Amino acid sequence: MRSLTLKLTLAFLFVGLIGALLVAVFVGVRTQREFDQFITDRYQQDMVQELESYYSQNGGWDNISAIAMRTPGGFVRAPVALVDTNQAVLLGTRHYRVGQTVSDADLRRSLPIEVDGQVVGRLVLDLASGPEPGTPYSPETAFLERVNQAIVFGALGATIIALALGILLARAISRPVKELTEATQRVSRGDLGHQVPVRTEDELGQLAASFNQMSIDLATSNQLRRQMTADVAHELRTPLSVILGYTEALADGKLQGKPGIYDAMYGEAQLLSHLVDDLRTLSLADAGELALNRAPMPPLECLERTAAAHAALAAQRNVHIDVQASPDLPLIDVDRERIAQILGNLVSNALRYTPEGGNITLSARAAGNDVILQVNDNGPGIDPEHLPFIFKRFYRADESRPANGESGLGLAIAHSLVEAHGGTIRAGNGVDGGAVFTISLPASQTPDEAALSVSKPG
Repeated sequence: MRSLTLKLTLAFLFVGLIGALLVAVFVGVRTQREFDQFITDRYQQDMVQELESYYSQNGGWDNISAIAMRTPGGFVRAPVALVDTNQAVLLGTRHYRVGQTVSDADLRRSLPIEVDGQVVGRLVLDLASGPEPGTPYSPETAFLERVNQAIVFGALGATIIALALGILLARAISRPVKELTEATQRVSRGDLGHQVPVRTEDELGQLAASFNQMSIDLATSNQLRRQMTADVAHELRTPLSVILGYTEALADGKLQGKPGIYDAMYGEAQLLSHLVDDLRTLSLADAGELALNRAPMPPLECLERTAAAHAALAAQRNVHIDVQASPDLPLIDVDRERIAQILGNLVSNALRYTPEGGNITLSARAAGNDVILQVNDNGPGIDPEHLPFIFKRFYRADESRPANGESGLGLAIAHSLVEAHGGTIRAGNGVDGGAVFTISLPASQTPDEAALSVSKPG
């Protein structure tokens, strides 16, 4: 039995059938007892009077077994037994047989039959037994039969409804499971990005939505992997072509060795080395294996070191780098070399877009338990359509712009390194124009704690 639909259908049917049978049994038994009690309570005085009359007319209970007790409602079918003064059964039931002696405990629920002020017998109620088989037909018997038929038909109807609902519910449950199974098989065959319909908002719907998101993520990751492979090949091709061209020309004697040729070849080799280092850094960050030698560091020191490292290049391009940060800001736990790499990549990117005579501002401020570092330039800014992809690997907003000796991984590396520090980075545009890169890092100490630690002796 491999079909989930069949298993669920049989399970619903079994539960419905058991429930219907239990209800039918309990209702039938209870109805029989309550109806017997009703008949007994209704006609007990009539039965007692008829038996008293019989005893008075016949002077005893002779031939009592040959008569049938009647009431205005017809034959009385209530389970009662007639007991004489010696507690012997004269008219029996299934439980009390003729000639049987009734116990004192059973007589406690009996009704006395009195003639001339003396008890001549007792009428014992036997609600544990039904009427004797073959007893005369009565309206009460017909009523009970109709009730029992209604119970049987109700149980059958409940079972049929349970079966129908079981089939519908089983299909409703098994259908999305089957669709998910087929979808996983398609994904395993390489059909990444395949989607399944989400028909409900319950657990199955959430499972389908999660599968769809996973499928999209797999397709995206696969596309990024292919794109990155193509980008790496493209980035490697240019410097390798230059180096191979020069080496072939030198080997064939078409070119004579000159310092300019060697400098060009060395520059292209450096570009290859930088690209390999950048790819290694990204791979370590993606795998969570990037080693960070973290130590508390003042944000102002981070910014001043970055400004000093790029001061010469900024001077060549007539760009001013301004540092704006308070010395009493909370310390941040960072790897000094990595935070310098992050800020260096951002400043290098700003220098490429800041016009001559422009300005780059490095700032820091506290925000709750975080420290916010910003790199702001007064260049043309970033088009809003490029903002969501600015940290993608090898992504360039201006495809026509040459690499300028850069690997195209600077912003991607900055993003990965910031996340490795437990922070966040985002790109945007300033109110007055220019790109703004904002880094949020957890503070290691409050300003008071930092001041206290500085004031303590070695």
